Amino acid sequence: MGIPGSGLAKGLAVTLRTMTRRAHTAQYPQAQPELPPRTRGVIGLFEENCTVCMLCARECPDWCIYIDSHKETVPPAAPGGRERSRNVLDRFAIDFALCMYCGICIEVCPFDALFWSPEFEYAEEDIRDLTHERDKLREWMWTVPAPPALDPAAEEPKEIAAARKAAEKAAAAEAAKAAEAAEAAKAAEPDGQNGGAS
Repeated sequence: MGIPGSGLAKGLAVTLRTMTRRAHTAQYPQAQPELPPRTRGVIGLFEENCTVCMLCARECPDWCIYIDSHKETVPPAAPGGRERSRNVLDRFAIDFALCMYCGICIEVCPFDALFWSPEFEYAEEDIRDLTHERDKLREWMWTVPAPPALDPAAEEPKEIAAARKAAEKAAAAEAAKAAEAAEAAKAAEPDGQNGGAS
């Protein structure tokens, strides 16, 4: 059995030790906190990438994403083709009073239209003002940090590899056309000289 009052003495010893140390309190908002690179602050919308597929709204466990759209007819790309229809985004809003910052919407978005921003200063006096419409969500995109650099030993992403292969293929086709043009010019030269001599 321990000595009676030893727990109290240990607690007081900890209190006395911490009383003599200087506190390291950051005086917010004068001193801004240093946030980790993957901070989940607010969600930014890159509207140009949104195809109104509704995946984010369907997968959201809190049902805090509201999307409205309408269909528009697009003229045919080539003469004789048929008209196509496409969805046009009318409203994209996120209710941050309901959002639990799980990030499912960002993960399931197949077109990279949603991003985490480390911005966290968006408190409001009225809870209804926490529903951010697409204009506000577009503004948050300016605060989204650049993606981290790839590890030099990492495998090249398939999108970059596909883009590189397409660029190499286009460059090879251009080089082949230039070579053909040069050969045609050489073949035409002797004919022109002979014609001039006769």
